[in-house]
Amino acid sequence: MTRYAAFLRGINVSGQKIIKMERLKEIFESMKVKNVKTYIQSGNVIFDSSESNTETLIKKIESHIKKSLGYEVTVITRTAAEIEKIVEQNPFAKKKLDKDYNLYVTFLSEEPAADLKKSLQLLSDEIATYKITSREVYTLFSRSNAKHPFSNNFVEKKLKVAATTRNWNVVNKIYELGKG
Repeated sequence: MTRYAAFLRGINVSGQKIIKMERLKEIFESMKVKNVKTYIQSGNVIFDSSESNTETLIKKIESHIKKSLGYEVTVITRTAAEIEKIVEQNPFAKKKLDKDYNLYVTFLSEEPAADLKKSLQLLSDEIATYKITSREVYTLFSRSNAKHPFSNNFVEKKLKVAATTRNWNVVNKIYELGKG
């Protein structure tokens, strides 16, 4: 069995695609995965599965959600080992996160083209600094009052892949829940 985290994109935002976490847990449990836990309303599910092919697993989850709820939801997964690596390799680990700065991780459905990754990193400025690994974007974001285009949709458009974003506190909680 492999421990996974599933991140659902675009649920419970602005009254769209509302899913109660109890219902989401039931949906996952009906797929015969084990040890299902959900965390906050943004659609984070930790579970164990014997499926080792992540593409097959994602298709199964997305299909089951559509059948259960009647609408499509993009799902991005990472193994517990991958989440651990994401936490350990935080490129902003030395930056103090406080009232002035937030850190976000955008989980990408696949690795984007190198030129697209480079073009996003070149957009870094004093408000948003982007560091990209193969399938994650770390964004250090200033809480200043300046207007800035950073959002999940912004990252998706720039990198041309599906994505979902979580703040650093959520990523760390998923990491802790994934440990057991």
